[in-house]
Amino acid sequence: MKRATLWLLLLPIFNASFAQSGNPAPASIANNGKIWASIYQQRAAEYKALCFQAYNIAKLRLDMALTKHHSKPYAVITDIDETLLDNSPVAVKQALKNEGFNTTSWKEWTAKGIADTVPGAPAFFKYAASKGVIVFYVTNRDEDERTATLKNLKRYNLPFADDVHLKLKSLNATSGTKQPRRDDIMKIYNVVLLCGDNLPDFNMLYDGNFDEKSRAAVTQKLRKDFGNKYIVIPNADYGDWENAIFDGKRLTNEDQDKIIQAKVKSDQ
Repeated sequence: MKRATLWLLLLPIFNASFAQSGNPAPASIANNGKIWASIYQQRAAEYKALCFQAYNIAKLRLDMALTKHHSKPYAVITDIDETLLDNSPVAVKQALKNEGFNTTSWKEWTAKGIADTVPGAPAFFKYAASKGVIVFYVTNRDEDERTATLKNLKRYNLPFADDVHLKLKSLNATSGTKQPRRDDIMKIYNVVLLCGDNLPDFNMLYDGNFDEKSRAAVTQKLRKDFGNKYIVIPNADYGDWENAIFDGKRLTNEDQDKIIQAKVKSDQ
């Protein structure tokens, strides 16, 4: 029997057992999934290998780009969370409380400025800078996270960790789209690579797109860019892929679990 099927069958037993013992009930299927995703991110050599693979490819692509002349200076654009900085500890904290994403907990975490780095990321961005390539950090963190974010980047001596190159979400932004910030950078620089863990980090065709079929269609259309201009870092914990499963809706744990059980493939 596959693990997913076994877990679905045993979940009611675990819930009853925990309730009788006076302990809080275990997390929902969705939140238990986040714990599995986080321990994979924290402990699996396979996760590290995938990250090293991504940044090794990024270095190869950068070296190739640098052999060509261009009228604009070279730059790379990177996301921060789960692309450069590892925030799995706060994901675990929330999941163990059987909670979904919580802005208060998130900002308490980012305010510490102590997130570890994603394997391979610091070495790549330092290499890019050593070749005269400008690094821009384009993130949907809020403006009130600026100081702590810069503190976290400087903790690892990351290049261009300053206000000019850190592009946060605008105070007046009505959406999380990064396209206007990317466009501003591309007016001045030849952006040879974009690094991210979430598909809207790369192309505006993904912005606000929470339909699984259309996201798959866009990915098929852009397939030649992945591993060439787009460098994707694995993130099984969260992202627009998760929003797409739930049709972009904020749901209770119970409703999320029902959708997961309806959509997941099982050998039955």
